[in-house]
Amino acid sequence: MSTLQQRPTEHVGHGHDGDLGDQSEAVGRRLSEVFAENIFSLSTFKDHLSESTYERIKGVILKQEPLDLETAEHMAQAMIEWAMRKGVTHYTHWFHPLTDASAEKHDAFFKPSLNLEDRGIESLSASELVQREPDGSSFPTGGLRATHEARSYTIWDPSSPTFILETKNGKTLYVPAVFISYTGESLDYKTPLLKANHALNVAATRACQYFDKTVTHVFSTLGWEQEYFLVDERFFNSRPDLLLAGRTIFGGKSAKGQQMDDHYFGSIPIRVQDFMKEFELEALKLGIPIVTRHNEVAPGQYECAPMFEETNMAVDHNLLLMDLMQKTAIKHRFRILFGEKPFAGLNGSGKHNNWSLANSHGKVLLSPGDDPGSNLQFLTFFINIIKAIHDNGDLLRASIASAGNDHRLGANEAPPAIMSVFTGALLERVLSRFKTEGLVSGGTENEEVIDLQLTKIAAIPKDQTDRNRTSPFPFTGNRFEFRAVGASANCAAPMTVLNTILANQLTAFSEEVERRTQTNPNADENIVAVLQGYMPDVERIVFNGNGYSEEWEKDAAARGLPNTRTTPDALKAMISDKAKHVFGAQGVFSERELHSRYEVLLENYVNKIAVEADLFEEMSRTQVLPAALEAINKLSETHRNLDGMGLKQEAQSIVSQVVPIAEQTNGLTKGLTELKKAKAAADAMSDTAAMAQAYCDRVKPLFDVVRSSIDTLEGLVDDRIWPLPKYRELLFLR
Repeated sequence: MSTLQQRPTEHVGHGHDGDLGDQSEAVGRRLSEVFAENIFSLSTFKDHLSESTYERIKGVILKQEPLDLETAEHMAQAMIEWAMRKGVTHYTHWFHPLTDASAEKHDAFFKPSLNLEDRGIESLSASELVQREPDGSSFPTGGLRATHEARSYTIWDPSSPTFILETKNGKTLYVPAVFISYTGESLDYKTPLLKANHALNVAATRACQYFDKTVTHVFSTLGWEQEYFLVDERFFNSRPDLLLAGRTIFGGKSAKGQQMDDHYFGSIPIRVQDFMKEFELEALKLGIPIVTRHNEVAPGQYECAPMFEETNMAVDHNLLLMDLMQKTAIKHRFRILFGEKPFAGLNGSGKHNNWSLANSHGKVLLSPGDDPGSNLQFLTFFINIIKAIHDNGDLLRASIASAGNDHRLGANEAPPAIMSVFTGALLERVLSRFKTEGLVSGGTENEEVIDLQLTKIAAIPKDQTDRNRTSPFPFTGNRFEFRAVGASANCAAPMTVLNTILANQLTAFSEEVERRTQTNPNADENIVAVLQGYMPDVERIVFNGNGYSEEWEKDAAARGLPNTRTTPDALKAMISDKAKHVFGAQGVFSERELHSRYEVLLENYVNKIAVEADLFEEMSRTQVLPAALEAINKLSETHRNLDGMGLKQEAQSIVSQVVPIAEQTNGLTKGLTELKKAKAAADAMSDTAAMAQAYCDRVKPLFDVVRSSIDTLEGLVDDRIWPLPKYRELLFLR
């Protein structure tokens, strides 16, 4: 491995043929011509079906009307005709189990005939399109399924379009689906999200009709921002921790990191641009509206982002894009890291969820308008959202809990674990006046202009409020940005919680308004009175200052806002009485489903920490310690040679180099012994919650002890001996 350091650029920067389809046909075409060519959307149905059948299908997709077998048969025939014309040979139900990946099982359209004189036929029936049957006991279930109880179902979700994925050797039709057990309980991320979306639609439409009786439905929208790192595959393959854990469990600080602030929005390296352009083109063909790419803060870190979409479709598109990015990275001899904190001392990666609401007329319900102080519809939804966050901040914190995000939250690139809301100064003043005066027209500043007094530079309007990157839930003009979501997370988890708690809050709001209407027929007065009653809670959770400061931690504690730093503690909210009531009342999770999910997430946490503990042991014993001993042996040989030549003083200087290596080697050995004992004690726990707590409190802290010795050794051992790529190679050689 010593040649790795001697020739660090060998094979770096050269792509190779991957497994994705040929892009030559798309090169030179307008992106608008390429967009959505590989998805079977509502407009595609219109081209293939009669008007009456299309109207029934539109009702299923847009209005959540029931799907009957006859309509499904028409849809299946249209899909197979379209797919086969594009050269598709197989199809699969594509679903999102409670793992870090999507799942699929491919079946051929081709059905051989029992008649030996007949070649067979390609077909897709309605029953095959609607329902398939994977093994439910082989996925994480948290006790909902036992090994001998394997039956489960995937059921087509027609509200998210089917799509074609192509490789150089063929094409497959992907059918988005929910994944449920034989008993009808959800085993995936999509099912509860769809239930939460439905609950929000019912509750928000009810509230919307106070202002517009013609509103028929309300939906949430999501625009995610995906951060990630790229590492050359040669260095990636030389790091077992990156390969198996997705992050470097140790590594000395590079002399240059992000302190120069020269990577953010900097010039994108050509090789990286080629990678970006390829996955973006494939994404556009799949209807994923990617519009943004740029360098992020840390070296080797980047970001992409789409236009916002309906939440269910946006979640599907994010998972699809992550898979597409991984495959494209391999083609370009990169490996992509979605982990929240792959490199210590550098910014981690998040997935900012920009979330808003819109009604059936396309009106954004979180648009303040020119006069937010008198915009009662805006204030109704704005205040109810903040109230929902106040009452259920612990549930929202649980929705983003993971081993990776524990490393990131509260660091200087991510908001703290304290759930708070940033409104900006203008809306804070609007809320303050509303609390005592109700609806007040005016009172907002006139539009300010930034004018640099340069004739060639245009004067620009100044936004009404600044941005706050330290807030986990800031309002950014016409939407909220949930900044605390981790880069590897499935967006469905936080969106399910967010939509559910808002649905629950809006239901309570409407019930109170309608109760008041029995004695006061003035609906606006009743709405204002109910909203004013929420203001003490709203003021408690609104914070527009520096979320990184120690003063905020003290202030938050005084306000009664929890600061839940670790995953095992955060996940406890999932099985609280409040969670059972909120999710049960909105029909999103049963008590059994909540407990099963709690068990799955705890087990996932334990497994991730256990893998890292085993990697510390393996990599230290087989790579780090041998390198340290080799360094000691080489220095000892040099000492003997110098001593034999009578160069006593020079020989003594070698001892000063050996001593710190020997001391750190001894410290590492002791640290590994303690880590092994702590892990064995944690593994002996019979209860998953107790095991997770032991890993959190007693195993994970020892990582820092062991890492300290290894990182110190990395700076002491001859570079030609050190067996692993260092941060400088991982971050700067692309």
